[in-house]
Amino acid sequence: MSDQTRHLLDRCIELLQSKKAEDILVLDLHDIADFTDYFLVCTGTSDIHVKALADAVLEGTKEVGHRPWHIEGYEARSWILFDFIDVVVHIFQPEARVFYGLERLWGDAPAEQIEENTPLLETP
Repeated sequence: MSDQTRHLLDRCIELLQSKKAEDILVLDLHDIADFTDYFLVCTGTSDIHVKALADAVLEGTKEVGHRPWHIEGYEARSWILFDFIDVVVHIFQPEARVFYGLERLWGDAPAEQIEENTPLLETP
């Protein structure tokens, strides 16, 4: 993982944790997908919480020089996606996360559950 990708991933985790995101998971796709290296998946408890998480990611990544290439779902707030090319952040409401089942669809990807108050990913 490049230093820039590591910094972005760690920053997004930190921002999501700061707004109490639930069930944060990193899926390592770099060996099995050609469109991104990592999915960062989390859950917000309501549309207001999902928006707060999305706002934190958007504002917090811009502060450190990262801007998403593409954003989807911002108005609907059941699933908001930020595509930073190497990292794709998925912020779900619980029902949408179960329905789309990214963990199931990408079940062959190595996954790391980010525990509460864990500031950074483990260094391999």
